[in-house]
Amino acid sequence: MVDNDILTGSTQRHLCSLSAAVQPIMVHAQVVAPFTELRAQAAEWGFDLQICSGFRSFERQLHIWNGKLSGLRPVVDRAGNSIVLETLSPWQQIQAVLRWSALPGASRHHWGTDFDIYDAAAMPEGYQIQLTPEEVEGSGIFAPMHDWLDSCVGRNSALGFYRPYAADRGGVAPERWHLSYAPIADTYEQLLSADVIAQQLNGSELLLLDTVLEHLDEIVRRFVQV
Repeated sequence: MVDNDILTGSTQRHLCSLSAAVQPIMVHAQVVAPFTELRAQAAEWGFDLQICSGFRSFERQLHIWNGKLSGLRPVVDRAGNSIVLETLSPWQQIQAVLRWSALPGASRHHWGTDFDIYDAAAMPEGYQIQLTPEEVEGSGIFAPMHDWLDSCVGRNSALGFYRPYAADRGGVAPERWHLSYAPIADTYEQLLSADVIAQQLNGSELLLLDTVLEHLDEIVRRFVQV
């Protein structure tokens, strides 16, 4: 049985530092070996597969969430255009944020099994990673690595990695850069219920908390379960 604090990003005891990373990255201890093997395979094709965002705590996700709803961070639509949240109802604001950012307590990044990746070998000096579709598709700077990854990731892949947001299902926007380690993440996803999330959120400083709780079952169905 997995404790709720692991599911909701309130502990780091299940994590360890990934020593091969360009910068210190925390991931689930059981992810280190398969990810190291995936990196080795990528290197054989000339790619330097790195993680730019691994474990993210509840507090960090709360900071991102509140920053977006308070106007300190941008919120964009499917085309990447800025959204003026003040013109939307509270529930519409929440859905706009959820398109690109997970609800605190419900982020897959809490588990250490999920991370955002890039090809360090493709980056010119001073390049700032954007994590946008333009970077990973077509002629994008990281597209060649992701094209190669198409042949070795998937729920039934040998190393266990897949893209949970590969397609647009009306919830989270497609994120080709997001990898998940299915052998652990699938179990955690099944255990992360609306009740578990609500227990974590109650008493927190989450903006629009009452509206989130009112729509929590739908949020879990559309934006958490993949």
